[in-house]
Amino acid sequence: MKIYTKTGDTGTTALYGGTRVSKHHIRIESYGTVDELNSHIGLIRDQDINPLYKNVLVEVQDRLFTVGAILATPPEDEKLKSGERRLKNLGILESDVEYLEKEMDTMEESLPVMTHFVLPGGHTIVSYCHIARCVCRRAERLAVHLNDIEPTEELVIKYLNRLSDYLFVLARKLSHDLQADEVQWIPRK
Repeated sequence: MKIYTKTGDTGTTALYGGTRVSKHHIRIESYGTVDELNSHIGLIRDQDINPLYKNVLVEVQDRLFTVGAILATPPEDEKLKSGERRLKNLGILESDVEYLEKEMDTMEESLPVMTHFVLPGGHTIVSYCHIARCVCRRAERLAVHLNDIEPTEELVIKYLNRLSDYLFVLARKLSHDLQADEVQWIPRK
């Protein structure tokens, strides 16, 4: 299989199921941003961090491929609406959201209570987490926009929301583990 097909040379691409749309279609923007997020998470995973966090991030990357597949599937694709997606384990489940919540709860046990917003930064790895968090928020906004136009699975939006929370807590935990300064944002008076 060649990596280049030449079918996108005129500015269109195929959704899952074969429907062709413009490369700037909201559905393409949605799953393209999820792909970008997945790359940022790979960058975090490549850093010298606790293997437990790396294992969670591998699971997240796997789920993000599933999110991308869901977002790449138009709602009118009957064979996928019939439940075939679930049979192929292509679905986001409530347990995926709960997994992120459990991981956040575990990390937060060792963190000081947050009393102010924190400025992104303090260590390169922490900054990578904040960049991924921001890209995740953009992916969430685009998925919400897509859902306003064409219904998508509600758990996709919920998963992206919780993942951005997870990335924030991971940034704080890594700041703590690396003994990096966590600079609070104190508004001017």
